[in-house]
Amino acid sequence: MKKTITTLLLCISISTLTFAQKSDHELVKQTISYYLDGGTNNDFDILKKAFHVNGTMKFIRDGEYKEVKVLEYFKKAMKPGPKQNRKTRIVSIDITGNAAQAKIELMYPNASYIDYMNLLKTNGEWKIVSKIFSKQK
Repeated sequence: MKKTITTLLLCISISTLTFAQKSDHELVKQTISYYLDGGTNNDFDILKKAFHVNGTMKFIRDGEYKEVKVLEYFKKAMKPGPKQNRKTRIVSIDITGNAAQAKIELMYPNASYIDYMNLLKTNGEWKIVSKIFSKQK
């Protein structure tokens, strides 16, 4: 009887711990939300929570390949001010082990962007390590 009760308590403890932890999907979604919320609200301190310190952003501008350190870019580009006039949505999240990719849509009145974020789980946290994007008219 004691063994049965001990086993039951152990099972309850393990299942409670499992349900109390956020899934990787939820954690990746939270990281992407830092990026989206920070950008929408012009809040660099929130946005930088999403990115690895060495994260990069790669894109094509005027037909030319560009590559920048993403946090340096946003620190210069973001200015406090009114909320951005845009709608955002996470299109998809794909996770394999400690690597993930997210596709995001940002819709402005005159254009929209598709972002592809590559994330890695380092020190128990999901961080965006690279971003590529394309502007849609």
